[in-house]
Amino acid sequence: MPHQKLFSEIPSVDEILKSAYGIEWLRDYPRKIILKSIRGVLEQKRKEILNGLTPRLDIDRISPEIVNAIRLNSSYKLTPLINATGVIIHTNLGRSVLSDKAIENIARTAGSYSNLEYDLKKGKRGKRYSHIKEVLRELSGAEDALVVNNNAAAVLLCLNTFAKEREVVVSRGELVEIGGSFRIPEVMKASGAILREVGTTNKTHLADYENALCGEAALLLKVHQSNYKVMGFTEEVTAEELVKLGRQYKIPVMADIGSGCMVDLAKYGVSGEPTVQQIIKAGVDIVTFSGDKLLGGPQAGIILGREKLIQKIQKNPLLRAMRIDKLSLAALEATMMQYIDEDRAVREVPTLRMLTEPLESIRRRAGRIYNLLKKTIGSKAAIEIKKDLSRAGGGSLPEIDFPTFVVLFKPFKIPVSKIEGNLRDGTPPVIVRVKDNAILFDARTLQDREVRTLIDCVKTAVA
Repeated sequence: MPHQKLFSEIPSVDEILKSAYGIEWLRDYPRKIILKSIRGVLEQKRKEILNGLTPRLDIDRISPEIVNAIRLNSSYKLTPLINATGVIIHTNLGRSVLSDKAIENIARTAGSYSNLEYDLKKGKRGKRYSHIKEVLRELSGAEDALVVNNNAAAVLLCLNTFAKEREVVVSRGELVEIGGSFRIPEVMKASGAILREVGTTNKTHLADYENALCGEAALLLKVHQSNYKVMGFTEEVTAEELVKLGRQYKIPVMADIGSGCMVDLAKYGVSGEPTVQQIIKAGVDIVTFSGDKLLGGPQAGIILGREKLIQKIQKNPLLRAMRIDKLSLAALEATMMQYIDEDRAVREVPTLRMLTEPLESIRRRAGRIYNLLKKTIGSKAAIEIKKDLSRAGGGSLPEIDFPTFVVLFKPFKIPVSKIEGNLRDGTPPVIVRVKDNAILFDARTLQDREVRTLIDCVKTAVA
């Protein structure tokens, strides 16, 4: 049978290992990875034969495939990539890009021992949260601060601390769900708290909260609608009104503001997002938010509020399961230190820079990409600069479109889907938007240092 003849021509694993190629590979890569790669390629050849193909089976012919497999199997699965989508805080692409200062502080701290839980002044054990507390208090105006591994943990920890087996009063219009099926009712259930819904989806009045305050109510919760907006015939209770009610009934008020904006974006033409400072000034007792959304730092859950309440949270045994690691802590501290000078933060924290970058600056970057593409592969595609819209992403600023410039790339002979796939499979991968049978490179989320690399990736993708 033809199959059997071809099968007999497939070289053995041992034969390939003893070849000149195998000897060279063994000098550069672990034996386990080489064996896995050889076996994978040989198995693919067997499948090709079974499917009626007649592959070339000599070692010289299959060695390039084995080299590719070795490189793939020995490469890191988590890899940097180029975000050309225009979505600034892209959850699937790692959310916020860290600043150079944050990256430097991670490397500096990770490369040696540190005083993570050691008090240098007292010469004895300390708390990891003390390193970040001072700068958070200074920036926000809060009495005290605590940091955990993400905002979902922060919310769960606070609910468990203050309202386990008791009621938490929250508006029906604020029972949000964010990415990954994080739902306020389910988090509340997991915390042991009891949900008490008030009002309706579009309207909740102060009287709705007051009518729900009985002996079992332990907490008033306000949740910022960070990833959607209810428009039209609506009404909601302000943080100030809720605080006043809480004081009257001696019930603490908690606000989960989600994105955690430390800069008034209205100065840059982005309205509607409350700042952390505004919520603290309103008198809210406990405030929680993410470190890796509008704040532009690493994944973290930040808890601010009254000192006696923060101290109570610190005594909750769940805190240890949710504590922030030293690398995230190093990145967060460096990021927050940049916020001491707001102008500097807007320039140096990538998320803030992309959110506030002048349109003319984006147009210039798009022009540079256009010129380089025209020069190198202009004969293979229609290329032009167009106005378009970017998004904040990450469940932030859902109603705001950011004007941007994109470079439209429409290949003459190769299908757009093929180019898009080639870009995703490249080194580094490039993630793009596809619209109207063309590829869009959004200049808002492309870094200046990435432009040359992007051009090389596009050249490879159309080759």
